Amino acid sequence: MNMQLSTPTPQIRPAVPDDASSIASVLYAAFVEYKSSYTPEAFASTTPAADQIQRRLSEGPVWVVLRDESIVGTVAVVPKGESLYVRGMAVLPDARGQKIGELLLAHIESFASARGFKRLLLSTTPFLSSAIRLYERFGFRRISDGPHDLFGTPIFTMEKLINSEPCQS
Repeated sequence: MNMQLSTPTPQIRPAVPDDASSIASVLYAAFVEYKSSYTPEAFASTTPAADQIQRRLSEGPVWVVLRDESIVGTVAVVPKGESLYVRGMAVLPDARGQKIGELLLAHIESFASARGFKRLLLSTTPFLSSAIRLYERFGFRRISDGPHDLFGTPIFTMEKLINSEPCQS
């Protein structure tokens, strides 16, 4: 009998305080290959420590993606008026190419739409070309709004307008 190994379907769930160290590890692992392109302060901001992740949990929803009970991806959002700002999106290097980024973005869009947000916003650096391609495939477009740098590292903002129907109570 020919048995084929299958990759388990990734599962997304809200992050809990005990996930903070794992989230910090995912962020570091996802961005360390680009460390030399960031200023030290911008890299530290992009790869926050567990205590900073704990604080983010109170600023807006944070989600993790699990595969085989291990966290392989994460994203956080912060409400800003009618916009939902996406930050801290990362996928472990060995989990890339498995549609985890798409899973996270679809989850965020569904979350935002259900709550009546009008657009998604994110900031990225010009050297994260594979992430930019993902965002563009998902419907994000570069806009001229700032900020334009993060502690001396160039960044730009992207937005995706969403069709939201506020929940009727």
